[in-house]
Amino acid sequence: MAHTTYDLVVVGAGMTGAGVALDAASRGLRVALIDGGDVASGTSSKSSKMVHGGLRYLQQREFRLVYENLRERRRLLENAPFLVRPLPFLVPLFGRNGVASKALVKGYSTALRIYDLSGGWRIGQRHRKITRDEALAHLPTLNTDRLIAGFLYYDARGDDARVALALAKTAALDFGADVATYVRCVEILHDLTGRVNAVVAHDLLADATFTLTTRSVVNATGVWADDVFTMAEHTPSHRITPAKGVHLSVPRHRLPADVAAVLNVPGDRRSIFVVPFEGAAFTFVGTTDTAYDGDLDEPHCTSEDVAYLLAAVNASTSSNLTTSDVTGLWAGLRPLLAPVDGKEVKARTADLSRRHQVTDSHDGVVHITGGKWTTYRLMAEDTVDALGPYVTDLKGGRTKRLRLHGVGSWRPTSEREIHLYERFGEDAKVILDLIAANEELGECPIEGQPYLGAEFVFSVRFEMATSLIDLLSRRTRAHLHDARATLRGAARVGALVAPVLGWSDEELQRQLNEYESLVRREFSAAGLTL
Repeated sequence: MAHTTYDLVVVGAGMTGAGVALDAASRGLRVALIDGGDVASGTSSKSSKMVHGGLRYLQQREFRLVYENLRERRRLLENAPFLVRPLPFLVPLFGRNGVASKALVKGYSTALRIYDLSGGWRIGQRHRKITRDEALAHLPTLNTDRLIAGFLYYDARGDDARVALALAKTAALDFGADVATYVRCVEILHDLTGRVNAVVAHDLLADATFTLTTRSVVNATGVWADDVFTMAEHTPSHRITPAKGVHLSVPRHRLPADVAAVLNVPGDRRSIFVVPFEGAAFTFVGTTDTAYDGDLDEPHCTSEDVAYLLAAVNASTSSNLTTSDVTGLWAGLRPLLAPVDGKEVKARTADLSRRHQVTDSHDGVVHITGGKWTTYRLMAEDTVDALGPYVTDLKGGRTKRLRLHGVGSWRPTSEREIHLYERFGEDAKVILDLIAANEELGECPIEGQPYLGAEFVFSVRFEMATSLIDLLSRRTRAHLHDARATLRGAARVGALVAPVLGWSDEELQRQLNEYESLVRREFSAAGLTL
């Protein structure tokens, strides 16, 4: 990379940055994608795992945003069908004496009708009202003394970390982009005319600094965008308002659900989601939406966050969840656009816009801020369009119908193949070959988790995983499902990948210690015991 002249260096390998790299590379640009951490190690691996239009945005009269979300949802379903799949959502209706408020029913009915007309219908299903018994069949622990009926509408789900990884893989393997993780941008250089001409980067794994020559730079660093704004413009920037969202996992038998559910939070103008993890015996609950001013590198789920989510679930169900039911948790930061005109940031960050903004520093540096991961493709296209003044003969975007790496004609025929296909697409065949060569790789090294040993080996050989945390938190979601069980199985995973990565016994132990430290920090912050 130090000996290549690039048309574009993208800083930040989250959903948006990986999308920008793919969009630019597919237009014929010579692209480098760098990140100070792993692919999607920031916000992009810590979402609610949903590709959705955002029903609540209708309340904020963000009709165009909902339309864009639903349009991009359809494109993701078409371009990455092995990663993104439809997911029904249940809206339970509660009332008194067997009767629900007419105003409530009418409000939901109207909102869902608008949602369908805005593009929701493109998923192949329209919303419908369902009976009390049908609602209970989907979420059996709903409070039966108040449940009257429900609505069922349709959105989609996707493993956020693997979608971001698929974007980076497509950019690299199909369009020749250079991708480097754990490479931090430390300086942006300009020529004598003030035009950007290089990015100085530090390789954290090799502890070495090098320079990438480039004609343009895209800042796609999410909640860290102000750092790059400051670096590029040499003046302090305060364009981003981080908003924290937290989620927690519980065993599926404690909160059984075969669809997602939307539950209102008593005493708050918010709702939370209850979502069954695909292919795992766990259900997760989220999310919160609060202003944040702590450490951007490691936000935590607090004991107050846990209490808020458990109370919200228990108010609408008979599950009676307690802190002892929590098996995994995660916290992420939304990179929301700061209010303008001197307005104060209030705790209710849910009211801040989820729209994105492209800013041109007029020196070859373009910044993409705000937005949602559902609309990453549109954000990327708008960003690359803005590079016109800095690269020659910029072609039009082609990602609307661009299938991601892993899409092909191969289809699974067994339960094991289905599990692998829904995570790797056609690359599942390589994993099956690994198992055929070594049957032990067909076993699950983490108790209660669906992940096969061969998946971990594949990820270090072909997906740039460099640490146990990469493997357990992002290449698989074992850490999110059940951190305690994952901690118990971490040594078995480490033994599988150590020979491939060339780890000594000392390095393997260091990796195990780092993962244990992460689990302890997260559980301690949340007031949970190991």
